[in-house]
Amino acid sequence: MRVSKQALILTLALAGAALTTTVGLVMADTMADTMADTRGEATGAQVGQPAPKFSLQDQDGKPVSLDQYKDKIVVLEWVNPQCPFVQRHYQEKTMISLRDKYKDQNVEWIAINSTNGTTAQDNKKWVSSNSLNYPILDDSQGTVGHAYGAVTTPQMFIIDKNRNVAYKGAIDNDPRGKEKDRLNYVDKALGELVAGKSVSTTETKSYGCSVKYAK
Repeated sequence: MRVSKQALILTLALAGAALTTTVGLVMADTMADTMADTRGEATGAQVGQPAPKFSLQDQDGKPVSLDQYKDKIVVLEWVNPQCPFVQRHYQEKTMISLRDKYKDQNVEWIAINSTNGTTAQDNKKWVSSNSLNYPILDDSQGTVGHAYGAVTTPQMFIIDKNRNVAYKGAIDNDPRGKEKDRLNYVDKALGELVAGKSVSTTETKSYGCSVKYAK
């Protein structure tokens, strides 16, 4: 059977349009899962208010509570080793470098994994593979994550010496990792706190993967 040139062109055009639509839908689904909806940040821990207390087990099964860090500044980092945004920051050593910068200035760093189904062994593997000198706490039930209103990984909270939330939001202003003049909000806030100053930027919109809470 002979096919006219016009029919062949039309068939190829329709096939191309269908492929473009399919690729677009796949990319949209991927981005929807990767870039989290941050509307939940309006709930949970609020700047200037007491930080929710918690007690969770770290990667070695050791209990860790907020109460044991009295008179210290505490940084809480929501983490998920499967999240591309988290992976990029760990490849760049963003968190580790900040931890090392302030570890001798009365600042403690704690990572919390609220991913449904995560295990202590998963967290231990991440600690080992990245040579972390701070714990990852198992919040696979999501109790602490919901109390703080954590919606993305990474997402950061800084608690001052008075146990109040001093900062909440993104680690920096560079979701795509392409900014030449990147501003690290956590570094800025910690620098101000250890100098006895008030935090000038207390809240920003977090970015990253959505926290995969238990349903």
